Amino acid sequence: MSPARTGRPGRRTGWLLTLTGVVGWLASFALTVDDWRLLKDPGYEPPCNISPIVSCGSVMSSPEGNVFGFPNMLLGLGAFAAVAVLGVAVLTGARLHRALWLAVNTGALAGVVFVHWLIHRSLFGLGRLCPYCAVVWVVTIALFWYVTLRNLRHGVIPVPAVGRSVLTLVLETHWILLAAWYGVIAVLVLTRFGPYWSTLL
Repeated sequence: MSPARTGRPGRRTGWLLTLTGVVGWLASFALTVDDWRLLKDPGYEPPCNISPIVSCGSVMSSPEGNVFGFPNMLLGLGAFAAVAVLGVAVLTGARLHRALWLAVNTGALAGVVFVHWLIHRSLFGLGRLCPYCAVVWVVTIALFWYVTLRNLRHGVIPVPAVGRSVLTLVLETHWILLAAWYGVIAVLVLTRFGPYWSTLL
């Protein structure tokens, strides 16, 4: 095997890519369908418009929903489809080139930065919580987290000698750190919309 290639990745990585890709694609597809129906009929009420706070219609029609001049969900359709295809390839035994793993990691990094900007805008700008968007947040964070750990573990991303002990600790507690990451976002959501949640009790 040439130095430019990594060894066969574990099936867990393949399942991660496949599941995050499929779930992210389905959420993006649902948003795309609702956005298309809204364009045809401005009076259409998407099923994800559950309340004044939990609503995706107002998010889709906002500037934050069309950051690059077209609906954000179109990015998701393409990106998540590519991730799912790579996941299936890994599950069937394909050995992805190091450059491809770096490309996936770079794309996941861009996605997780974009997602956190959208989280901030949703909570503190629009004051709305889009259910399908939240699904995309969850899978994008998981994708970035585990692809990054995979690349660090396999040497795709070099780790200085002084950082190897830290990497070992992170690998041993990866699910706790991910849960804490999700927990911080959940606390922000609960805090931001506290008055609304209290009306449901």
